[in-house]
Amino acid sequence: MMPRQETTLEWIAGHAGVKRLCRIAGIAAFILIGYSVVTMILLVTIGTQPLTVEECFAMLQENKLVGLLRLDILTVIFIPLYYVLFAGLYFGLKESNRGITTLSVIMVFIGVTLFLATPSVFSWLYLSNRYAGAVTPEEQRRLIAAGEVLFASDMWHGTGAIVGSILTQLGGIFISWVMLKSAVFSKLTAYTGLVTHGVDFLHIFAGFIFPAASTLLMAVAGPLYLLWFFLVGRKLLQIGKGKARLLR
Repeated sequence: MMPRQETTLEWIAGHAGVKRLCRIAGIAAFILIGYSVVTMILLVTIGTQPLTVEECFAMLQENKLVGLLRLDILTVIFIPLYYVLFAGLYFGLKESNRGITTLSVIMVFIGVTLFLATPSVFSWLYLSNRYAGAVTPEEQRRLIAAGEVLFASDMWHGTGAIVGSILTQLGGIFISWVMLKSAVFSKLTAYTGLVTHGVDFLHIFAGFIFPAASTLLMAVAGPLYLLWFFLVGRKLLQIGKGKARLLR
């Protein structure tokens, strides 16, 4: 197994396009660290998603920037970096276990796409603008009803978003398992990925039955993501610069 992985690193070193992709993927991981830190700060300082349609409309009308941030516009902007990150991981791990690596990348790509395809902050912005311009109580009631539908189908509650999140976390678990068997990524990186994505996976299901437990699990997974992104990003940058070495 090790000679094949050594050959993979040599092959990457000889292909400028793949090296560039690995470097970009490493940079994407560090950008995701920044996104995660900013998100944690925003949760503490300005709060989470509003609980009612009326609150959401009022929030957007009072301060559009704060409203967009509370409705996770940063997630919509930065989550697509997962495409780049996992594309880079594919080239670093494909010789360790091509089948599982390919499956994990496909799952993440489908998961992120499903997540982004669900109604999001821009749908809320459209309804809020319509609500602000409504001239009759009947029109306002219709827009509030539309907002209730949006609540049930948005990127945090809709079936597509939930299935997408499950696929993304499973993809993260599988690729971390491949890392565990690989000589390219460290055991620390592999175990951090398994715990991080495993806890986030449990957080999704806990939200249906034990919301308090779900919040706790997310609080545990959040800081772990910072470590995993750092470890993965550093290694991908090393691979992209031709400086990576096998660890065993």
